This record gives sequence, structure tokens and C-alpha cells, in this order.
Amino acid sequence: MKIRKIKIKNFRLLETVDLLLEERTTVIVGRNNSGKTSLTELFRRFLAETSPTFYLEDFSLGIHEQFWTAYNFRQNGKDEAEIREALPIIEVEITFSYDKDTTLGPLSDFIIDLNPDCTETLIDIRYKLEEGKIESFFEGIEVDALASEKEQKIAFFRAIKENISKYYKVALLAIDPNDPTNQKPLDWPKLRTLLQGGFINAQRGLDDTTHKENDVLGKILETLFRTAQSESADPEDRETAQELKTAVQGIQDNIDDSFNEQLGNLIPALAMFGYPGLVDPKLCTETMLDVERLLNNHTKIRYSGINGIRLPEAYNGLGVRNLIFILLKLYEFFKSYKAMPSAPGVQLVFIEEPEVHLHPQMQEVFISKLSEIASVFVEKYNEGQAWPVQFIVTTHSSHMANRASFDAMRYFLATAKRETCDVFETNIKDLKKGFSDISEVDKKFLHQYMTLTRCDLLFADKAVLIEGTTERLLMPKMIEKVDEGRADGQHLASQYVSVMEVGGAYAHIFFNLLNFLELKALIITDLDSVNHNDNGRVCKVSDGTRTSNSCIKNWFSDTDISPDSLIHKSEQEKINGIRRLAYQVPEAEGKPCGRSFEDAFILANSELFGLTENNEEGAWNIAKNLKKSEFALKHAIEKTNWVVPRYIQEGLLWLAENPKCQIELPEQEVANG
Repeated sequence: MKIRKIKIKNFRLLETVDLLLEERTTVIVGRNNSGKTSLTELFRRFLAETSPTFYLEDFSLGIHEQFWTAYNFRQNGKDEAEIREALPIIEVEITFSYDKDTTLGPLSDFIIDLNPDCTETLIDIRYKLEEGKIESFFEGIEVDALASEKEQKIAFFRAIKENISKYYKVALLAIDPNDPTNQKPLDWPKLRTLLQGGFINAQRGLDDTTHKENDVLGKILETLFRTAQSESADPEDRETAQELKTAVQGIQDNIDDSFNEQLGNLIPALAMFGYPGLVDPKLCTETMLDVERLLNNHTKIRYSGINGIRLPEAYNGLGVRNLIFILLKLYEFFKSYKAMPSAPGVQLVFIEEPEVHLHPQMQEVFISKLSEIASVFVEKYNEGQAWPVQFIVTTHSSHMANRASFDAMRYFLATAKRETCDVFETNIKDLKKGFSDISEVDKKFLHQYMTLTRCDLLFADKAVLIEGTTERLLMPKMIEKVDEGRADGQHLASQYVSVMEVGGAYAHIFFNLLNFLELKALIITDLDSVNHNDNGRVCKVSDGTRTSNSCIKNWFSDTDISPDSLIHKSEQEKINGIRRLAYQVPEAEGKPCGRSFEDAFILANSELFGLTENNEEGAWNIAKNLKKSEFALKHAIEKTNWVVPRYIQEGLLWLAENPKCQIELPEQEVANG
């Protein structure tokens, strides 16, 4: 069995989202503060040992108004059913799928349909106001009727803040997938029986060596020992745990016989004080050894050195320690699953930012080997019996994301709900669905390109697609120069802009991907004039009859479009939603136009190259004989007193513009209660 889909409502940025899970590994990508941490935190609460508690801050900001509506319903005498309907709830619906011939185990309690062909069941978790608690929830809450509505709301929400954790409780339901009205309440522990969680946090404390050696890895040994002692653990593990106890008992006997006798000599007899009536209780010592405490406080993981010297955990690189930590935690989760008296149906393991401290190649190896690690555990330690684990990996690494398949990736995007931009919500985009209308050839090209170039489109705020090496090397300097001329503070240098070198022949292949990611993008390409009357010969713009640029022809849906027509295109014609096209145009009306970046750059800086402003022929000849990389480095580092060509400057100014508010919004913090 496996989890096929998770539907979440009203938790922080996750106001209404559907998340489809892969059979083994699902990779969550997206910009900062887009809801990835919210997902992990939600399941951390639900899969904890005790019934979860949420706070006002955990409810999505977009539904806070519903509390106020429910309060007004009560004030106006509405019946309890209407008031309860208005109150928001945090809800998670999990769809489990299973094979008909599989032993259902703990899932059987959740299957309530009578359809023999149905192989899915729905589990619904709701954090809602308890039955019969409406009056208690609103009791004592009074707002000043003479105050403004804003002041009334501030007073109201302050008043109900504590009442949410007091009167809201979690409820577990099994729902018939064929008939949503057919529901069965279940005890909360049933969820833990069916679904076990594992969490490897982003902040793992591996680099905390300022005041003392931090043996993070050694702490895992204690957990493994406790698991090995459980009644349902493997016989081999229980035997190992017993041998450890026996070994410690031998040391304990020796301590009782000699160590404590000598230690007792350090304690003076109370009789020596000569206090009348004080009976000497004859104090003695007893030193007790405990295996768990030995593992927790006195057992460290060491690395082999030479000459009998073993190196502390902190002496190894952070990357190695991080990888070892993740592997040990996965092994701990596997052992924990095996040791449970009744094996859960699914173990859901969240791995946050596994790329921490890992070099790029190791990041790629890790994500590609994750499923293999699970298989090794099964073959070596479970006699081939399946480990029903599903991994959810959240990452900010382009290396890791590009190594994963498009089908396994889910893109988290935070967008403003309303024009005031004070409320945001997450939209989860399934790349498998989003690419359904893209040809297999283009899909393969995109994935190979992103893998080879370590493309970071999946994490950027904006993107610039460029032709070649010269633009790539000079782009940082051009952005700097354009930013210097802005007075509104909207500077590209302070935004996360991904620059991709794609060439004019391939840029249009990225259009669907850019739209899907809702990524504002500038496509900078070359006019590429050719003379159709001379067998398509490459020529100056003034001699050109057509363009050979595939991107431009695709943009305007015209294979025969002329350079003259392109030069006179309006600003709006170069904009399509969140994409803008930029190609060479004259620096001023009546001036010559460049064919490529190099001759456009020369025409924009004629004096720098000893040319007159209208010398198209001179710029053409200089550009033809340039060594592009040398040209770019020279003007990026040595000769920087130049102006940005008009077509690029206009494009970058457009790209720098933001809506009224940023798409990004810091996630709501976890309340401390």
C-alpha cells in the first residue's frame, strides 16, 4: 500500500493544496518561503506521540476572517449549526491506495466501502471546535461597539487566541471514497498504527563545535539500543542488546566489589562529630551503570586514525558527517519500523535540505541513490520483505532537483491572494501534469539541459535567457549599470535572477516551462538578419530580408518576418504575459541596428571603438573579427566605462519591475503556545 495523494486545507500557506506522491521519492522544490516547511511541520504535529495542538497563527491568514464571521453570527442569534459551519478548521485528507491481494493490516480499520473493485480509502484528519463548545469558545469575549472595525477585530483575535488550543481538538475519520457521506470516526491512536513518520531536519547541529564537541551521530546509538530492546525487535537485535547489558553487568560486579569499597573510605563516619543522640547510619556508596546512559553520555562515534589514535566526530568534514547522519537516521527509521509490534502500513520520511554541506556531485549521488538505500536495508536486514517507506525530500539545490526526474518533482509557489498583498497562499504544481502538453522530445531536451547546466530556474524569482558567452559574462555588469539608473529602488541585483545561456534556436522551448513556473522572464536574443534573396546569406540588418532566429519567428508566429518589421515592433508586442522578448534595435531613431550583441554593443559605444555613430559597416567588421570571450572579459573587468545597448537596457528595466508587493512572504512561525 502507499499514499497516493495528500489534500491540505487552512494550515499556514497551505490554504488549499493537493499533493500527489510518488511511489518511493517525491522531491519538493520552489522559492524560499513557499510552503515547503509548512508541509513538514504539519506532519510533524500529526505524527507525534500525542494528539496535536495548533494555534491561531497556524490557521491560514486568508481564513482568519471566518472566526470574525462566526462571532457575528453568534451575536446576531444564528443557530449553532450556522456558527459551527462558519468556523474554520485545519484539515488533511490522505488517500491510500492498495492492492486487492495485499494483507491490509492496520488499513482494514479505515476501509468502510462495500465496493469490491475499490482499491482506495480516504483518511480525514480535522482540527476543529469540539462538539458543544461554541458558548465556551466565545464566552467572555466582548468588543467595543463604538470602536472602529479594525480595532474591534484586533481585540477579538487577541481574545480567542488562547481559546483555540483550549477548545479545538483533533478528529480522525475514515471516509468512503465512493460516498463522502459515509464516514466512520476512529480513535486517534489508529493513525499512528497505520502511518509512522520520520523527520530529518534541515538544522542538524553538525557544525556546533564552538563550546564543546557535539556528538550528534553518537546520539543515534541510544535510539538504536532502545529499539533493539523492544519485544517486537529482531531476535538478533535483542540478543545484541542483552549482550551489551551482560557486559555492563560484569563491570558493575567489579565496581561493587572494589571500586565502591575504596570510594567509601572517602566518606567520614558521622560518629566522629560526637553529636549527642546522632546514630551513625554508616554511609556507603553504590555506583550504578546504565547502558542507555552510557550510550547517551559517554559513548562517542570515532573515526579510525593511526597508532591507536581515534579521531573525534567533529574532526571529519561537515559534508561527510551530514551524509553519515542521514544514513544512520534512515537506518534508525528502518529499525524502528521493524520493531513495532504491529507494522504500520506506510512509513513517511521527510528529509529537509539533504544538500547541507554536501558538494554538488555528492548531492546528485544522494538523490539518485535514495531508493537504492531502502532496497539495501530490505535485502540485507529484512530478508527481502518490503519496507513500505515513502520519502518526501525538500531541497533548494539545483544539483539535486535536476538529477531527479520531472515526474517526481512538485513545485511550491507562493502567490498573493488579493491586491493588498497581505495574504499569500501556496500553489503546488505537479511537473508531471504541467508537462503533459509538451512533446517528449522537448521534455527530454529540457531535462537534459537543466541537468547539464545546473539550471536553477526552479528556485529563482526571475529569469534571463541569453544567447551566448559574451552576454553571460557581461550580464552582471549590465545589471549593475541598469540598477544605478533606477530611482525607485527596484534593483535586479537584490533579486534572485537566474541567467541561462540557451541560444536563439532553443529559447522558445522554455516558454511553456516559464509559464508553468509563473516565472517572470526576459528572453534576450539576436535579430540574426539574413538575405533571403541571396540564399539566406548572413548580412547586416540594413541588407536583411528575414531573420534566421527560431525564437523570434516562434514569438511572432511568422517565419518570413523581416528585420525592418521587427525594428518597428512596439513594446507591447514584445511582451506576452510574464515573458518579454528583447532583440537588437537602433540606439535612436534613424540610427543603424546591430545584428548580434557584439555589433549592437559597438554601435552603442561607437566612440570607445573609434567609430562614428552611423558606422554600421565599421561595427559589422569589428564584430566579425572579435574573440568573444576575450571581448567580454575585457569589458567586464578592464574597460567598464560603457553603456548598455538599448534593447538590453529596456528589457532589464522591465524585468526589474515588481508588482505592488513581492511574491515572497516569510512563513508564519510556529507558535510556542
